[in-house]
Amino acid sequence: MNNTQGPNTFNATLASVSTFPGLNTMGLSIARVDFGVGGVVPTHVHPRASELVYVAEGTISAGFVDTNNVLFARTLQRGDLIIIPRGLLHYLYNVGSEPAIAFVVYNSQEAGLQLLGPSLFGSEIPTPVLASSLSLNESTIAALRGIYAPSS
Repeated sequence: MNNTQGPNTFNATLASVSTFPGLNTMGLSIARVDFGVGGVVPTHVHPRASELVYVAEGTISAGFVDTNNVLFARTLQRGDLIIIPRGLLHYLYNVGSEPAIAFVVYNSQEAGLQLLGPSLFGSEIPTPVLASSLSLNESTIAALRGIYAPSS
């Protein structure tokens, strides 16, 4: 199992056109995701690909939010899979009591990745805009910006 130490206790090993040039023009990329117990791949989107998640070991909760803000979530066991449509917010979470492994296939040679937290709070979106968009006060936004501030 790959290193699953760290704040979210997961590790992803990606083969995309940028890391494996042989995928150029193939229209796909793949990743192995190793989860520690309680490991979470944080809420994110892939702007250029749908995602097929196959659970090789363990128990993983996978969910995505559609454009009507409806959560579609399933608990997946070894051998199960789920397809996550392109561009939708989604997550993976090891809900089991043992480490888990998933293989993920994207229908793009470079799926792209945008993590929700860093995109909102690590960017230069004006604080009043975020406060209004998220129904949070500006001091809460400031605190969240402190968590996601880009390291220099």
